[in-house]
Amino acid sequence: MEKPTIVITGGAGFLGSHLCPALVQAGYGVHVVDTLVAGKREHVPEGAVLHEIDIRDTEALSALFQTLKSITGLFHLAALPRVQYSIDYPKESNDVNISGTLSVLSAARDAQVGRVVYSASSSAYGDQTELPLHEEMLPKPKSPYALQKYTAEHYCRVFTEVYSLPTVSLRYFNLYGPNSDPNGPYAQAIIKFLYQRKEGKPITITGDGEQTRDCVHVRDVVRANILALESPKVGGGEVINIGSGAHVSINDIARMIGGESVHIEPRIETRHTRADITRAKELLGWEPTVPLAEGIQELKTLLNIS
Repeated sequence: MEKPTIVITGGAGFLGSHLCPALVQAGYGVHVVDTLVAGKREHVPEGAVLHEIDIRDTEALSALFQTLKSITGLFHLAALPRVQYSIDYPKESNDVNISGTLSVLSAARDAQVGRVVYSASSSAYGDQTELPLHEEMLPKPKSPYALQKYTAEHYCRVFTEVYSLPTVSLRYFNLYGPNSDPNGPYAQAIIKFLYQRKEGKPITITGDGEQTRDCVHVRDVVRANILALESPKVGGGEVINIGSGAHVSINDIARMIGGESVHIEPRIETRHTRADITRAKELLGWEPTVPLAEGIQELKTLLNIS
């Protein structure tokens, strides 16, 4: 029997390096769309096909989708991520995160893709007066990146309502795990801290370090994505939080990793995050399984950090 076809934009990146193998193992025919500017060829597993296409090239995407014929699902992971990058380069990040998403949705509509699962961001919430953060709150984006990811959620919903393209948006909280990129000024805190510890450097904490984050392991996020593809309860443009449901301060993360730390100038960022995951439980039957301490210890072992 022919395998159901899946497309993953940005599939050679961090999340893609875990989602692709899981989908191949689950019996899907996986096609990865990636420019390899940030992604790595070695992240595309045996059994998946790599197509080096820029998501902003709607004509090339449409041509690919037409050759693949019946596409069961499309995971839209591709983005220029990180809050600080978007502050430094708002136009460049807008071009990929909004125009690129519109391109992907247009090609998916024309190819009558079965369902689009969009990788959204909890940064859309901004600073709220109460926790946990739930999907009915009015988002207050604090950065171009947050605004771009929030806008793309609305594009997904509109394409469902206007063009009958089934979509669902998963708002990830602080995603971490193996294969995360520690390099550059926009790296996520956990992996950056681990590499600083490994290299014998002090951990650099922005501001007072009392800002809190909801950290969710990449394996749990992969499971959420597959459930979002397969669940009969979604596809109507829903937005769903994907987080641990707990939060921890940056100072506490640094203490869990161990070693010396120093505080540097604060930056524009949300002060506190913690996900309400009620909707994920109800619509996807999903909840996290990897405790933060366990996930950090796994990374320390992989990096040979005692």
